[in-house]
Amino acid sequence: MPSSLQLVDRPRVLVAGGGYVGLYVALNLQKKIAAAGGIVTVVDPNPYMTYQPFLPEVAGGNIEARHAVVSLREHLKGSEVIQGSVTSIDHANRKAVVELPGDQGTIEVPYVDVVLAAGAITRTFPIPGLAEKGIGNKTIEEAVALRNQVLERIEFASTATDPAERRRALTFVVVGGGFAGIETIAELEDLAREAVRNNGRLRQEEVRFVLVEAMGRIMPEVTAEQADWVVGHLQSRGIEVLLNTSLASAEGTLKLISMPDKAPADEFEADTLIWTAGVQANPMVRSTDFPLEPRGRVRVLPDLRIAGDEGIVENAWAAGDIAAVPDLTGKGLPDGTCVPNAQHALRQAKVLADNLWANRWDKPLTDYKHKNLGAVAGFGPWKGVANINLFGRIGLKGPLAWLAHRGYHGMAIPTAERKFRVILDWFSSLFAGRDTTPLQGLENPRAAFETAARPAPKPAAAAPAPAEKTGESNVKVPAGVK
Repeated sequence: MPSSLQLVDRPRVLVAGGGYVGLYVALNLQKKIAAAGGIVTVVDPNPYMTYQPFLPEVAGGNIEARHAVVSLREHLKGSEVIQGSVTSIDHANRKAVVELPGDQGTIEVPYVDVVLAAGAITRTFPIPGLAEKGIGNKTIEEAVALRNQVLERIEFASTATDPAERRRALTFVVVGGGFAGIETIAELEDLAREAVRNNGRLRQEEVRFVLVEAMGRIMPEVTAEQADWVVGHLQSRGIEVLLNTSLASAEGTLKLISMPDKAPADEFEADTLIWTAGVQANPMVRSTDFPLEPRGRVRVLPDLRIAGDEGIVENAWAAGDIAAVPDLTGKGLPDGTCVPNAQHALRQAKVLADNLWANRWDKPLTDYKHKNLGAVAGFGPWKGVANINLFGRIGLKGPLAWLAHRGYHGMAIPTAERKFRVILDWFSSLFAGRDTTPLQGLENPRAAFETAARPAPKPAAAAPAPAEKTGESNVKVPAGVK
């Protein structure tokens, strides 16, 4: 059913996606486009941009969930913001179809320029039981759910009398040894350790954390020496690190196999299975008429214009995880494209916005070329690893790396308002400790009201006790009846 939503009647720059790229493209263009008589329109299913590097800390309770997201409407006051999903793009006719939330139907959005900025989603494999049992850590909702899941399972285990149930509840598995997986398991282990410390019915040695990685090493963004140090650090905290190991099935018990020979490696039960084994370009690009490369990303030139075998696609741009952006430094992925991370996305967005505006006036365009500044990862307070490329390569471990992680991401999260809130969260956690209070029942917030609104029926009145039998009858017989 078509929607009656009224669109601004001006020449439009349509930004499909409100993540890193979408937010910064709109921030850099909205005033210029408005002054020229146009409008920037940002379309995203969520009304906010998520700063994904903070998701492990949200799950671990060091950052308030709302502070890891940036409101699109609050910070894009000069843009048109539509909460919805771009379901198809017909660039030949400069039109996109947007599906609105709920049963509001769809709208057709005309445009002059289009920017594909829909980012990436979690990449999974057809592993039996994974879709039913697993959870990622790619969205703010998943991070909050993970936090509550870990705390709820710990509380459940403290009252469980069945040893198997208790063991299953206290087993937490993370699949994927990249930055997301390592930071997630480290933050959750810290959270669980604090929660168990506050619960006299549990012992720390009962809690089991398992990291499963299919490759022979973790964190390819850091040196092999640093990766080995991280493995040792995790193991010193009691975390099992299984390299060259893959998840074969999640139906019932978790079945692990050895990658070299596909032989069974381990089998056990776990109530919590977290999947962080990679990302893939948002599949919305398959409903467009833009050229794609084998991994499903949009093909672009170094100046971020979309281009295929037929040449440049006019007035079409893409950047971030959804685009195969050439890495002109020669230090990207094996296929010569940029690594899909926030560092590249933020900088590509600024180049794209400048180039789109320059293209309007037939001015020269700039190729995207950015030297990787390195990588930083935090594993909980005063724990981390960093690889900084400023004046040569500087490798850091422990407290200095943790401070570098806090410093970089404190600067990188968009808007001064969000920086302020996050820094306050960090200070409060540093002095008040990690918050281990779970929020239960978020999946059904009306449960308490429904119980109150539908009280149980009153119990039926008890039947009168039968009269005691004596020599004389207690039954009164009406007069005249024999």
